[in-house]
Formats: sequence, C-alpha cells, structure tokens
Amino acid sequence: MPVKIRLQRHGSKKRPFYFIVVADARSPRDGKFIQKLGTYNPLTVPATIQVDRQRALEWLHKGAQPTDTVRRILSFKGVLYLKHLLRGVGLGLFDEATAMEKFTKWSTEHDAQIKKRQEDAQRNRRPRRPMPGRRPERTERKAESGSEG
Repeated sequence: MPVKIRLQRHGSKKRPFYFIVVADARSPRDGKFIQKLGTYNPLTVPATIQVDRQRALEWLHKGAQPTDTVRRILSFKGVLYLKHLLRGVGLGLFDEATAMEKFTKWSTEHDAQIKKRQEDAQRNRRPRRPMPGRRPERTERKAESGSEG
C-alpha cells in the first residue's frame, strides 16, 4: 500500500486550514487517513505550522512519501534535516550525540530567524483603515484650564 504524507483541507471557502496527515495514496484528498501529524495555517503571517517531529520521522523511515508542499513544511520544521543526520549516524559517520548537537544548533538558529521574521511582519503591518461611512473614533481632548469660566 503506497503511503503519502499530505495536506487535508479544512476551513471554509477562501479560508483554508490544513491537517498534515498520513494517508493511502489512493484515498481522496479529504477522505480517510491513517494518522494526523500536525496542522498548517497559511493565513497567518508567517504561516503557523505545528508538526509532531517524532511521528513524521517514523513515517519517513517507514517509506511514506511526502507531497511537494509537505516536503517543504517538513524541511522548514527540520524533520528532513533530522532524518539526514540520523542516516549519517546509521552509516557510522558520527555518533548520535553529535547529530543531536548539530540539530539543536540548527534549531536555535532557525528559531531566531523565525522570531526576527515575525517581528518584521509586525512592524511592517499596515494600520487598519476606517470603514467608509463610519465616523472616525474620537480622541479625548484635555480641557483647557484657561477657557473654562
């Protein structure tokens, strides 16, 4: 049975939200699946991704093929890099402690980059424009002490 790791669409029209699932390649996109690995929300800036790394790694070792989009998501979250490092451990190129050290170093650098992107997005976000036909919100004015009698 060929197994794929792919996205399963949820959410309403024009508001996509995806589950990252392991499913039989012959089943429909939103149909039956074997296991849910995480979620992906492309509407937030930057996109919100939650993935169970261990389960995704297990399925990759079992031979599950990720789709193109899921491959990018797993690469972004470091699952494919971890698989690469563990293959090096299996071949005897280095030990598991070194592999985990390399992964944690990469993970901290990656998290710093993500935090920087979030801050930049927050800084560059445009302020909301007032809706047409609505009066702008009033700001409180301080009463001038000399004009009151």
